[in-house]
Amino acid sequence: MAAFLRVLALAFLAVLAGSGVGGQKKKEMVLSEKVNQLMEWASKRSVIRLNGDKFRRLIKAPPRNYSVIVMFTALQPHRQCVVCKQADEEYQILANSWRYSSAFTNRIFFAMVDFDEGSDVFQMLNMNSAPTFINFPPKGKPKKGDTYELQVRGFAAEQLARWVADRTDVNIRVIRPPNYAGPLMLGLLLAVIGGLVYLRRSNLDFLYNKTGWAFAALCFVLAMTSGQMWNHIRGPPYAHKNPHTGQVSYIHGSSQAQFVAETHIVLLFNAGVTLGMVLLHEAATSDLEVVKRKIMCMAGIGLVVFFFSWLLSIFRSKYHGYPYSFLMS
Repeated sequence: MAAFLRVLALAFLAVLAGSGVGGQKKKEMVLSEKVNQLMEWASKRSVIRLNGDKFRRLIKAPPRNYSVIVMFTALQPHRQCVVCKQADEEYQILANSWRYSSAFTNRIFFAMVDFDEGSDVFQMLNMNSAPTFINFPPKGKPKKGDTYELQVRGFAAEQLARWVADRTDVNIRVIRPPNYAGPLMLGLLLAVIGGLVYLRRSNLDFLYNKTGWAFAALCFVLAMTSGQMWNHIRGPPYAHKNPHTGQVSYIHGSSQAQFVAETHIVLLFNAGVTLGMVLLHEAATSDLEVVKRKIMCMAGIGLVVFFFSWLLSIFRSKYHGYPYSFLMS
């Protein structure tokens, strides 16, 4: 009887071991099919478009030994999401840089879920804004750092690549397609300047015009102090449209980020303050009639007060808790 029980127990353990091996093989087969499917799609398009069914099967459902960077967006024209189109261009550059480089591997894939093709995915993730970038790691759920801080870091491909390297240890060297617009514009500008110098070769006094050089220097300073270089490095969106209310924000609410429209506004306000100061200087030093000098003085004071008040108001809206204001709260 004891021998019979031992044989029965051994048989039971063999069945359990066989079922475990079978289950493991099944998981490996499912995983292999998923990886092969993703590799096939990635070989055709660097960014894989997903709907609700594909998202649940390839990303949410186990097993998975690969990371997936997903951009949740709304690219259809009736959505009027300008930022989505701009972010999509940078995302495509990043994905193409990965696809056609030595970094191409089955450890990571790039995908996209459009709201009109996968609204159920947006509801599943309680997502109410676009574009949004999320890294889905091989194991477990996405953590806080797996959601890209778009408003802070911008959507430039280089910034996205740094974030991808931080979350997945896959380093991607961004390779941008050649852009000949800049060199062509520079060549055209140099040709125009060269033509003017040639036409005025008999009289080059204009090169010593202090007012012209001062105006050029002032334009450069205004452009740099308004944040144009930050825009060039970070690639922020022009503005932000609230998907619920439709309200467009031109001023970013954080001191750590800005919109392109915000730099244009700040540039305009700085130019207004500068113009006011120039008028005050001219009113104090020119030989014009007293009445004209008074008008210039009042106009200068008005410009300085008005535009400085606006600048201070923007500063207060970005640095919450700043106690001082002037005319405008």
